[in-house]
Amino acid sequence: MPGEATEFAPAKVNLTLHVLGKRPDGYHELESLVVFADADASDRLTLAPGPALELSVTGPTAGVSGPTDDNLVLKAARLLAERVPGLKAGHFTLEKNLPVAAGLGGGSSDAAAALRLLARANGLAVDDARLRQAARLTGADVPVCLDPRPRIMRGIGEILSAPLTLPKLPAILINPRVAVPTPAVFKALAAPPLAATVQPDEALSGIKDEAALVSALEQRRNDLETPAIGIQPVIAEVIAALRASAACHFARMSGSGATCFSLFASAQAAQSAARALRAAHPGWWVQETAFN
Repeated sequence: MPGEATEFAPAKVNLTLHVLGKRPDGYHELESLVVFADADASDRLTLAPGPALELSVTGPTAGVSGPTDDNLVLKAARLLAERVPGLKAGHFTLEKNLPVAAGLGGGSSDAAAALRLLARANGLAVDDARLRQAARLTGADVPVCLDPRPRIMRGIGEILSAPLTLPKLPAILINPRVAVPTPAVFKALAAPPLAATVQPDEALSGIKDEAALVSALEQRRNDLETPAIGIQPVIAEVIAALRASAACHFARMSGSGATCFSLFASAQAAQSAARALRAAHPGWWVQETAFN
């Protein structure tokens, strides 16, 4: 269709996730090293210009993505329209490939892709304050997904470092197709009140090679992994299966789960391990990819 444009909405992966404490407003203060998967682990969003704002959802996980009217794509578009008079929009088609509610920020990445498409259609710069405000109001993970490059994310997601230069990381993502509600994970964590002063972790900013990154990850953690395993013990099985794979350098849960990731020595090693894991666990969602 003339004027049609498409954006990938890549999976967001939390290589680390430190919960620094519970704030007086009820939110949790976080610090997380975030990377994004290649297009082979992403949703795909297309915008066809038109007079009305509409959304159609297709793809393998469309059936579990929830009511269309509640989709973050529409929420982001409406919030931007409130800030940009005469915003040109149209019909969005979302191809939903990523598992839903899986610790991969899929809905947030979809919303960020919608904002990028609308910015392109309306001649808005990616650093336009109205675009970034719409991203913040749409959801805590949307700002980091707006320009999907490795960053350190702090606060409740609104404080972002400059983009980091990390090595390309061959990887596997696995979701055992179980639900892990984020509020239940934070409740099980029972984080203490946030301390008055928190020193930011600056050591991750200078990492240039995979060996240094793996060493840094081994010294850090995902604070939500243990409570998530308490809710869905199969997560521990996924991590164990990844760690047992040949040439696996590191494995951990992403976000609030249940998706887990592993880093590999090469793309070939990741592909070989993914084939073996699919055969051994046909009920799991298994995707080889690379993180950028």
